[in-house]
Amino acid sequence: MPGSWVLVILIIVSSIPVIAVYIWFKTAKYQISLVQFLFALLAGAAAFFPALIIQQLLLFPFITHGRMALFYEFFIRIALSEELSRLLMLFIFFWISSRVKPGDNSNQLLTFGIVRRGTAIGLVAGLGFAILESATYAASDMTIRIVLLRFFTAALHGACGSRIGAAALLFRTNPVQALLRIFTATAIHGIYNFMVTMPGLSSIAAILIAVSALFTAVLTIHTPGPHTPGTVDKSDEKT
Repeated sequence: MPGSWVLVILIIVSSIPVIAVYIWFKTAKYQISLVQFLFALLAGAAAFFPALIIQQLLLFPFITHGRMALFYEFFIRIALSEELSRLLMLFIFFWISSRVKPGDNSNQLLTFGIVRRGTAIGLVAGLGFAILESATYAASDMTIRIVLLRFFTAALHGACGSRIGAAALLFRTNPVQALLRIFTATAIHGIYNFMVTMPGLSSIAAILIAVSALFTAVLTIHTPGPHTPGTVDKSDEKT
């Protein structure tokens, strides 16, 4: 298959979750505008580049054999570097958002909840990362299996991004919970990376992990915590 067609197919496949999430947000009337949605998508895509730099810096030739090498490759060099890159870009996103329309941003946090809003923005950012990452796979010889796998990898990035987005907003009020979400996102990402490289049932298990993690993120966004109008959702802060 020509490389240009592979690129088109991969972008279309990776864009399906993005379109579905945007329709969901609009239908549910979540307080995320189209501009914010697109910039969150862009922030996630931008995280791809510092992740590449970090991964190159973490190439150590003496870690090449055994279980330690596998752990280092999947959990540290790939998973942790990508999640920290996402965190950096989401920090920038929320910092800019708070200064462009500070009053509007405060109102959105008050009515939507800290964790729910961070989870929603992080979900979009994760999908943005997945689109750009999938596009890079067009340079290699792709198969139907890989194209389908990229679809579920997009779900994984959305799930992990949702946890990083919540962490980015929780750092000031609850740093312990923020660090816990970063750890969870990295663990899910690393386990997926490890299992997806294994043949047979392990690949199916990896897909189930990605889908399950995404489902919990969707539940977090969909289910409001008990709070009174006009106050910050304290239950979200402790989730």
